[in-house]
Amino acid sequence: MGRVTARRRVLRVRDGVASWRPDTLAAEEPMEIRVGGRPMAVTMRTPGDDFDLAAGFLVSEGVVHAAREVAGIRYCAGATPEGSNTYNIVDVVLARGVPAPDVSLERNFYTTSSCGLCGKSGLDAVRTAAAWSVAEDPVRVGPDVLTALPDRLRAAQRVFDSTGGLHAAGLFTADGGLLCLREDVGRHNAVDKVVGHALREGMLPLRGTVLMVSGRASFELVQKAVMAGVPMLAAVSAPSSLAVDLAAESGLTLVGFLRGASMNVYTGAERLRGSPDASIDVSAGGGVGP
Repeated sequence: MGRVTARRRVLRVRDGVASWRPDTLAAEEPMEIRVGGRPMAVTMRTPGDDFDLAAGFLVSEGVVHAAREVAGIRYCAGATPEGSNTYNIVDVVLARGVPAPDVSLERNFYTTSSCGLCGKSGLDAVRTAAAWSVAEDPVRVGPDVLTALPDRLRAAQRVFDSTGGLHAAGLFTADGGLLCLREDVGRHNAVDKVVGHALREGMLPLRGTVLMVSGRASFELVQKAVMAGVPMLAAVSAPSSLAVDLAAESGLTLVGFLRGASMNVYTGAERLRGSPDASIDVSAGGGVGP
């Protein structure tokens, strides 16, 4: 798995017995994203799918919306004394005629693996205008499809089994088919990698899909889903109040606490189809849960 993981010697204590042993950790390294040679952001990420990450980041920021708007993506020489490539600097070249990102979109400093909004120039820049309306997406998803997604996401994770330290984001069809899965130490990076893959494959907007994430549903993840045209975001944990507000404003269906046969539907409950195996009342538009 290369730089995706790292090995460290640890003291393991089990039932009062201590022993030294090697342990596998999820790798975390900084990556600088440049646009036309101009630094735009630095994020802490798990190496791998770096071009997807850079492309997805630009979709989330409203810089690009289609594969044709990106002329190329490449690694740049690193800042080592020898000038060798560290594979931690990615430069995105925009197609002719595509405006360079506005300075107001830039981060004031690096983003951590736990927060993709740290360093934003202002909250107004976060509420980026989306190119597509997810409110108009007519997709309907059955409760049985949703409740199966956490297990399908977990089963597709390659690196989590060896490290236990990675978030995952999976893009699914309305009937539960897996389209793309990415892992990263940062939940926002995992989503950007999925969105970047979709951009480079010419799949945007992602109408009729469900984005499943392994952690909580933060404001930034709702924003990224909306920017990519995803009509439904599901998470195994809780959403924030701001995430629910943005989902409601945007017409996105937001599902939280998706565990076992239970879930809470915070917004867009009309997209949840009834099932003969479940008694669900979505007429009030409120939460559906245990």
